[in-house]
Amino acid sequence: MSEEILVNVTPRETRVAVVENGMLQELHIERGWRRGVVGNIYKGKVQRVMPGMQAAFVEVGLDRAAFLHANDVVRAVPATSGDEVEVSPAPATATPIVELLRDGQDIVVQVVKDPIGSKGARLTTQISIPSRYMVLLPQSKVIGVSARIEDEAERLRLKTLVGELAAAHGGHGYIVRTNAEGQTQEALAEDIAYLSRVWALVEQRSREAAMGACIYEDLTLPLRAVRDLMRRDVEKVKVDSRETCDRLQAFAAKYMPVLAERIEHYAGERPIFDLYGVEDEIGRALEKQVPLKSGGYLVIDQTEAMTTIDVNTGSFLGQRNLEETVYRTNLEAAQSVARQLRLRNLGGIIIIDFIDMDDPEHRRQVLRTLEKALSRDHAKTTVYEFSPLGLVEMTRKRTIESLERQLSESCHECGGRGTVKTAETVTYEIFREITRAVRQFEAARLLVIASPKVVARITEEESPAVAELEEFLGKSIRFQADEQYLQEQFDVVLL
Repeated sequence: MSEEILVNVTPRETRVAVVENGMLQELHIERGWRRGVVGNIYKGKVQRVMPGMQAAFVEVGLDRAAFLHANDVVRAVPATSGDEVEVSPAPATATPIVELLRDGQDIVVQVVKDPIGSKGARLTTQISIPSRYMVLLPQSKVIGVSARIEDEAERLRLKTLVGELAAAHGGHGYIVRTNAEGQTQEALAEDIAYLSRVWALVEQRSREAAMGACIYEDLTLPLRAVRDLMRRDVEKVKVDSRETCDRLQAFAAKYMPVLAERIEHYAGERPIFDLYGVEDEIGRALEKQVPLKSGGYLVIDQTEAMTTIDVNTGSFLGQRNLEETVYRTNLEAAQSVARQLRLRNLGGIIIIDFIDMDDPEHRRQVLRTLEKALSRDHAKTTVYEFSPLGLVEMTRKRTIESLERQLSESCHECGGRGTVKTAETVTYEIFREITRAVRQFEAARLLVIASPKVVARITEEESPAVAELEEFLGKSIRFQADEQYLQEQFDVVLL
């Protein structure tokens, strides 16, 4: 499988695209005025402890107070950068939050989830600091190995090696990341030494910093991309900024010298995202409907509570029978769903409504295809069996906003509903408002200002009704179209 990482840098925005076999699989965006805060460590102050929620709000200098749950104060092992580990977390504590925190208390916390929608950032007191091959757990003694490293001999080698190196650097806990597979003792030792220096600096700053100060900030997006996404199967990292390319090459030369030569500057006249068709893919990733090669299609709806994905056969007729047609469509849809989840960064609860299949073996194959396609996803996913209603329920961990919510906003006309009231509905609302206004206030005549479409309908199709209303109220009514008014907006002015 051919995989490339493309880095597009402009003065106020940086974008990183992961392209596999010529198709966009992931997109990461960082804007200068709104960088993500996941991974940042702050010196905060407990603003308010809420015993009923077993949580507290903590002021860390962000726009909104951040949320800290009791379990995140006491758990033994934090979640880490998408690597699943064989370390059992401590069971949820029964310790009341009031015994753990108090109002006004200074506390060092780390952001594990960006502010999303109206919710503030999610915090933990269990610090974790990632590097190329390792994640440092300074408040733990556990050595864990990513479950994605499957070779038992390699797992044992890494665990033994890291355990010995950790003992020489303060005895902290570490999680060995997938990238560490096959690495030498020297490379791992350098990683641990780097993390030890970072932690010493964090401890110093946490003692000296003022409340609300950021005492540790994660790397910028291009450096994170090289650190987290660059594996041995990545053929090239192409960067369209000479300055950023030099910085990435220097970073790679220090932490991953074997892969440094794969980072190259793209100097072509045509924008790099246009060359690879990424811009078109981004546009399609914002649409609800996703076509399948067979002629079927997906319909993706993202709501506050969950994301639903509906699979349809569309124009695909198949060549044998209905069951075979449905099976082939669902197999293709399973692969497309996995790609769309990565590309759109959809998280939380996801419900997939595959087309109904009678054959249990077909259901198993579709589920296996979905799980296999999800295996390359950096975010942790959990897929459940088909429900009695034929739905597949799954979860996907997300720490930042989805692509749609990063790039789009709610429609000003419909307020995010996805629909607007018809001109007919607005017309009758206007008639009711006119009657209400005349009964409340004295006026010789009335002026109604509304959108051109609504005014055109009233004056052309509802003129008899307007005449009846004028006679009933004994008032003269005039209508004025205004291009600035949306379809649902109108004003009744008393003259």
